[in-house]
Amino acid sequence: MRRDIFQAIADPTRRAILVLIAAQAMTPNSLAEHFDTTRQAVSKHLRILTECELVKQEYQGREIYYQLEINKMKEVDKWVEQFRKIWEDRFNQLDKVLSTIKKQKKC
Repeated sequence: MRRDIFQAIADPTRRAILVLIAAQAMTPNSLAEHFDTTRQAVSKHLRILTECELVKQEYQGREIYYQLEINKMKEVDKWVEQFRKIWEDRFNQLDKVLSTIKKQKKC
């Protein structure tokens, strides 16, 4: 079964893994140290992220380092972008309402 990137980022542990490897490439063992779970559980999350091409593997000797695949993350950003204008408009409307209420309280 082919997973998509949104299924992958739906899980909080996988999102946390993405945050960690965004800063630097990490091994499964070093990632597992950040979670209250087994290394095997972290490896499963990494497999899903790899299948979705959100992370890539780099071999350095006997170690496998996982790093963020920035171009794939751009797909998520592109999808979210369509909502950004809506959010900004709603925040602007809320700001106007709050300003009006504040002015009314001063009077």
